[in-house]
Amino acid sequence: MNKLTDDYRENTSVLRRTLDAGRNFDILEKQLLIADHAASLFFIDGLVKDDILEKLLEYFYSLKPENLPDSLDQFQMQNLPYIETEVLTLMDDVLKNLLSGVPCLFVNGMADCLAIDCRTYPARSVEEPMKDRTLRGSRDGFVETVVFNTALIRRRIRSPRLCMEMLTAGKSTLTDIVLCYMNDRVDRNCLEQLKSRIASVSVDALTMNQESLAELLLPGCWFNPFPKYHLTERPDTAAASVLEGNIVMLVDNSPSAIILPTSLFSIMEEANDYYFPPITGTYLRLSRFVIMVLSLILTPLFLLLMQHPEWIPESFQFIRIKDTINIPLIWQFLLLELAIDGLRLAAIHTPDMLSTPLSVIAGLVIGEFAVNSGWFNAEVMLYMAFVTIANYSQSNVELNYAVKFMRIMLLLLTCWFGLPGFSIGMLILFACLLRCRTFSGKGYLYPLIPFHWKTLKRQLFRVKL
Repeated sequence: MNKLTDDYRENTSVLRRTLDAGRNFDILEKQLLIADHAASLFFIDGLVKDDILEKLLEYFYSLKPENLPDSLDQFQMQNLPYIETEVLTLMDDVLKNLLSGVPCLFVNGMADCLAIDCRTYPARSVEEPMKDRTLRGSRDGFVETVVFNTALIRRRIRSPRLCMEMLTAGKSTLTDIVLCYMNDRVDRNCLEQLKSRIASVSVDALTMNQESLAELLLPGCWFNPFPKYHLTERPDTAAASVLEGNIVMLVDNSPSAIILPTSLFSIMEEANDYYFPPITGTYLRLSRFVIMVLSLILTPLFLLLMQHPEWIPESFQFIRIKDTINIPLIWQFLLLELAIDGLRLAAIHTPDMLSTPLSVIAGLVIGEFAVNSGWFNAEVMLYMAFVTIANYSQSNVELNYAVKFMRIMLLLLTCWFGLPGFSIGMLILFACLLRCRTFSGKGYLYPLIPFHWKTLKRQLFRVKL
């Protein structure tokens, strides 16, 4: 688009044609007289604060010709009793503001356009997220409106060194992206690299908002399931990450924040670790590590021992399966992995009033009769029940699925090749962790590899703040 002209009729006519205002019912044009000057106010129905706009119109109608200046710059400084205003000189800027919900005013006899930011977005209330819940601490969470999310971080960090930098991506969507960081603590190379990648993103639309942007910014091997970024819906977690020198990326229409750079240890951290005394926080953190490792190797190790019963120590002979095995153990484990995911998907789409009775049916009928009918052995059901519960000890969904995929790989390799297959699977797991690079280029297992004891101690143990 070209620069706005001095002709009021030409500017408004071009805007009407570009927006197809006659066909789009929600793009409205209010024609009015401001001190005997014809004016047009363009706005989108449903994205403006009606009470503020009504008061502004009352003020415009009350202006006298002798009080009207010659330019919009003087008009917004001397005659407009509103804070968020800006004079626009390019049609591209007019379209961007208008389609973002900002009313735009054209006045006959004055060049350019005046943007009056009295927009509002449909938004739900700020409430605790369903996934990242804590026993103590704040009960607020991010919502789909990026301005509300930045305000939640500003409320916690009252420092002039906190920067909120706005960028956009997507030719059609022009999605707002906010980078939050501490100006004196952020890694400058990482910040400039992130801004450069966002600027170079050439895509028509971020159809899935945050996930689409993350996949464009952090490309990697499709077969490596480990997450390369940390997602959180908690403002306190995001604020703490900013204070640690990380970058928090907020995407409009997404109720969560991306924390960059990250590592496996950072992803496994939770807010509960810091809302309890150091000894309790350390216990929770170490328990989470141990449970994740057990959920990964428990079923493959059990399958390996059932293939070689002679390796079982005398004191652990009770773990052997004494009932008849009608279906090979590997198929029992794989079928239960699939069945558990099916129950999880069903639980997501089940109405709340039916979730409890259906859970009882799934637990009693399916579990009990699956064992009695001979499809599954009780020991297999027990270990898979532990694995299922263990998945919920970790709040990061992407990491849970990464552990699941690695567990299935270990099961298959152990079934096919025995102990060498189990060893090869562990080597593949370790290789995936080593080759998974973070945004800053540091190792995914940092501070374990490369080793840095002082940082590792803070990652493993909840030290006093």
